[in-house]
Amino acid sequence: MKIELHTINNTKIAEVISDDIVIKSTEDGLDLLGNLYYQDFDKIVIHEKNITPDFFDLKNGIAGEILQKFSNYRVRLAIIGDFTRYSGKTIKDFIYESNKVGQINFVSSTSQALKILSNE
Repeated sequence: MKIELHTINNTKIAEVISDDIVIKSTEDGLDLLGNLYYQDFDKIVIHEKNITPDFFDLKNGIAGEILQKFSNYRVRLAIIGDFTRYSGKTIKDFIYESNKVGQINFVSSTSQALKILSNE
C-alpha cells in the first residue's frame, strides 16, 4: 500500500493506492483511519477495489462501524468506484444519504473525489 499526497488549496488529501484489498474488516478500517489521522490527514480517498465487498452488504454492519469512526474523528472520506452495480434499495439509499451529508462521499473518479474533499 502506498499513500499518495494531494495538496489542493493548502488542503492535504491522502489517496490510498494499492492492488490489494486494504480494508478487509472493521479493524482494518480503523487502523487505516488511525494511521492517516496521526499523519495529519483528515481527508482520505480510497478506491472501491481496496475495500472488501462485504462493506457494501449493509446487513453485516461493517460499513456503518467504519464510517461512524470516520465521522467521529471528523475525517472526510471519498470512496471511488462504480456504484451503479449495487441494485439494492438499501445500499442506494445509503450512498445517496452519505453524499447528501458530505462527510462520506461515493464518487466515480479521483478528480471528483479531490474536488469534493478540497471544498470546505
